[in-house]
Amino acid sequence: MQDTFLQFCMEQGLFDSHQKVLLALSGGLDSMTLVDLLYTYRDQLDINLVLVHINHHQRLESDQEEAGIRALATEKKIPLRVAHFSGPFSESRARKFRYDFFKKVMEEENCSALVTAHHADDQAETVLMRLIRGARPRHLRGIPLVQPFGPGSLIRPLLPFQKKDFPDTFHYEDESNHSLSYFRNRVRHRYLPLLEEENPQVSTALIRLGKDLDHWHQALKELTKDLDPQNVIQYQEQTNSVQFYLLEEYLTSFPDLQLNRAQFEQLHAILTKKANTQQALKNGYEVYKDYEFFEIRKISRKADDQAFEDLLQFGTMKIVGSYCFSFGIEPKEPYIESVNLPTTNPVCLRSPKTGDRILVNGHHRKISRLFINQKIPLKRRKSAVLIEQDQEILAIPEIAISDLSKDLKNDIMKGKLYIQKKDR
Repeated sequence: MQDTFLQFCMEQGLFDSHQKVLLALSGGLDSMTLVDLLYTYRDQLDINLVLVHINHHQRLESDQEEAGIRALATEKKIPLRVAHFSGPFSESRARKFRYDFFKKVMEEENCSALVTAHHADDQAETVLMRLIRGARPRHLRGIPLVQPFGPGSLIRPLLPFQKKDFPDTFHYEDESNHSLSYFRNRVRHRYLPLLEEENPQVSTALIRLGKDLDHWHQALKELTKDLDPQNVIQYQEQTNSVQFYLLEEYLTSFPDLQLNRAQFEQLHAILTKKANTQQALKNGYEVYKDYEFFEIRKISRKADDQAFEDLLQFGTMKIVGSYCFSFGIEPKEPYIESVNLPTTNPVCLRSPKTGDRILVNGHHRKISRLFINQKIPLKRRKSAVLIEQDQEILAIPEIAISDLSKDLKNDIMKGKLYIQKKDR
């Protein structure tokens, strides 16, 4: 296996861009085989090793195994970092603890890659586990050979090899690997053997299924690379199948969102059927959608201080939001609009409120309805500036000017407000 392992690493260029790598060493046959291989071929691969071990304190032998791993590191003169898990144990908590520590050590030791000992048997088990749990096809692709991780990459150089191919290397046997309390162990010792009675090559078939789905996914990714999933107009022009793919691809940017199938379909319905909307999803996220754009984002704290109100005196100027307002002073630089005012009384520049109305085309219209009719995006609605004088709304820059202001053009006009657009 040794020569095949080196050949595979060289052909794939797994370590071409890495000089210092962190190897996760549990003490089991998989990781002890990997440390022997990488140590043996460290010169050919041009890498320096750093070892990392997690003592989960779940077995009486844990401390003894840690001592043995420390002795191994000393013998081979490889730096070793050890962490101790504490608190209530669960597979998910332990996994998070491990990988958080791995990231920390990578940064502190200046390692550009983490190397783990996942192999072909793990690959088949993972695909079957995800299939049983009802995972989406994109998640049935199994374990990738290389993927981004922490400040660099996560590499699994044993992935093409089966455990039966490993040499008889000294290792520690974890009795918990035979406990049917764990889902992976049930898959390994119960479900896969039953399936092998029907098809002795079922593990190979599962691995191929993962590879085939990975090829399908990569093809779809390449074919849709020019589509922007956040462009609502472009998104809605696609078929349902393409929309589902684009949305799934976009959601990979939010690994802690974890939408189930029903929630995913609800989100898809929002994007295809709702106009302007802003709705909470889960885990502190919300979806924002207007007529042209949508995004998923963390929910910001709702606060009254988002509302604003400023007074502008005659003969002065003030910047509010993305506009500069000059009252009675015509600016030397170009301006986008001017609003006629009946008096020189102070002008109130404020955010919209519920029930606001403006006189347009002879009718007092709700500003909220005006926004909808003109398809003003939610974000722009919230940042809109209302121009009010003597409790009458006279204009909304770039959106509407009241009849009251327009009528002053040929009437008695006491003041004029000039509006410039500021880049912010």
